[in-house]
Amino acid sequence: MPTTLQSVPSFFVYGEPDRPLDVGFIHVETVMARRQVHFGKVAAHKHGQMAQITFWTSGSGAYFIEDQVIQFEAPAVSFMPSGTVHGFNIEPETTDAIVVSVADSALPLVKPLAALDFERPLFESRQKGSPLWDRLRATVQRLQVEYREGYSASLPALIAVAANDIARLARGSTEKPTPDLDLARKLKSLVDVHFRDNWPLDRYLETLGTTPHLLAKACHQAYGQSVKSFIDDRRLLEAKRLLLFTVRSVEDITFELGFHDPAYFSRFFRKRVGEPPGEWRARRTEKQA
Repeated sequence: MPTTLQSVPSFFVYGEPDRPLDVGFIHVETVMARRQVHFGKVAAHKHGQMAQITFWTSGSGAYFIEDQVIQFEAPAVSFMPSGTVHGFNIEPETTDAIVVSVADSALPLVKPLAALDFERPLFESRQKGSPLWDRLRATVQRLQVEYREGYSASLPALIAVAANDIARLARGSTEKPTPDLDLARKLKSLVDVHFRDNWPLDRYLETLGTTPHLLAKACHQAYGQSVKSFIDDRRLLEAKRLLLFTVRSVEDITFELGFHDPAYFSRFFRKRVGEPPGEWRARRTEKQA
């Protein structure tokens, strides 16, 4: 994934500019349907308004999630929430997948029926002998057929079934939503919008209409860390995205993230990653060259 951009591109579907989505939008196609666009090399990108389930039906390759690289062979499956940077390299002659794109506005129909954590990216390729792979394949293939034949009313229910199978394959949590989990997800949504703005904790508390104790409890239960650490991790994630997938200078990235001093940003990054941002970028881009 060469670094050539000023920002990580956001697409509607791969290769098509982002655009407003109809409420409840769902789209299903194969990876190879866009073969002439990517030729097996899908560069780092994100989808600003929709999540994706990708079920790999054949072949193998390398899948990129933020700064991670995962080698896989089919069957494998991923779930990418909106805004997650991802991409892949595959052999287009032998590898294919079914991609189910779901607008964020359609997820409220799915979430109450599914155990999957819809806030976090997931890639699963273990448990090769599990019968769940056959069930998931059948569900995703039915999604493909129903979509092609225009039976849109059944799609949210089928997506929920697929999401449950993915959660079980990943041994994900089957806990039902709780007030704490709901508050933590609202915090995440706010942090995603305002992490560059250096909001004090009081601003988050006021916006969410909660108390320090309740927010700390919810954040620890959902994410296993303090609110400050959670916000710092979001800034670190964005720093890694910009370092790895763009050509912007470290100084430019410093100010983009709301830091006022490149030296302070370098200390912030080094404390969490173990090396300065420039060295981390050089090492990672050399590995991926």
